[in-house]
Amino acid sequence: MSAEAVLSLRDLKVHYPVRGRRSRREAEYVRAVAGVDLDIHPGETVGLVGESGCGKTTLGTSVMRARPEARGGILYRDSRNRVLDALRLPRADEKVYRREVRMVFQDPHSSLNPRMTLRDIIAEPLRMLTDLTPKEVEARVRDITERVGLHPDHLRRHPHAFSGGQRQRVSIARALVPGPRLVVADEAVSALDTSVRSQILNLLQDLQDEMGLTYLFISHDLSVVEHVCDRVAVMYLGRIVEVAPTKELFRAPRHPYTEALISAVPVPDPRLRGSRERIRLTGEVPDPSKPPAGCPFHPRCRHATELCATETPAPRTDPPGRTVACHHADDLELAGATGRAHPPTTSQRQE
Repeated sequence: MSAEAVLSLRDLKVHYPVRGRRSRREAEYVRAVAGVDLDIHPGETVGLVGESGCGKTTLGTSVMRARPEARGGILYRDSRNRVLDALRLPRADEKVYRREVRMVFQDPHSSLNPRMTLRDIIAEPLRMLTDLTPKEVEARVRDITERVGLHPDHLRRHPHAFSGGQRQRVSIARALVPGPRLVVADEAVSALDTSVRSQILNLLQDLQDEMGLTYLFISHDLSVVEHVCDRVAVMYLGRIVEVAPTKELFRAPRHPYTEALISAVPVPDPRLRGSRERIRLTGEVPDPSKPPAGCPFHPRCRHATELCATETPAPRTDPPGRTVACHHADDLELAGATGRAHPPTTSQRQE
């Protein structure tokens, strides 16, 4: 585990059996996550992006210990500076992990129990994971309720009395009330109206500053990721194909798949619309139970060569902290968000 990381994924794999668990043949397994390495450092927001079905949510729920099929290492540095492996937690540390690693779900409608009041919904994690007295629980619930922008009088009501944005504020309060250090936000704003979305994003950023939170921000919306994330990890068919600081990734992507995703992001300035090429990927995402040989992206890549079809590219990390899994990353001139193609730097060409 990296000395600076709060969470390190090491060769994380999640394979689901296709025809039941009796057969052990690899061909009968869906490789939802196919060997992911990723470090997340304290206080940062790491975005995880990719097309639907690429394994983003599976990775996030694996971090939450909700995937019994997960294999590899999910290493978490807790508040006492101990390194815990989430996949091999001693029973004595289960509450510590569940208290310090929390999740905000995509759908605020189905993630809240309609029969419970807001007070009980928000207080439930405290009653399950802490030894606080009823008076301390009430004080903590009222404090987090106000922090997320709700009025304490709302605590007597049920979820159906609130809008989608208010329900998501309740979900955020429930996730944060035990005092976590790491929050997995799985498409946390995708179900909200555009006007409400920016409010919730600003709230998440304010709470991060106030509470010293670290986020794994899972999203398919790159325009949102560009706004809130410090670094971005791009996922394709269960693998991380590129990791980079957000500004660098959008300015000069190094993987053809990243370039294609960025080309689909709407250009907010009307004067610049039409200034860049929209890259339309051919074909469909391959079946994860029968991934192609070599680079998993090569059947849809316009830069693919015979090498790409036969050999899987190993991720390579450059000195500035950029990681890319592409045989030809040092030779391609790919276009960023401005539509300009950026050649690789001299140091990258020489590696």
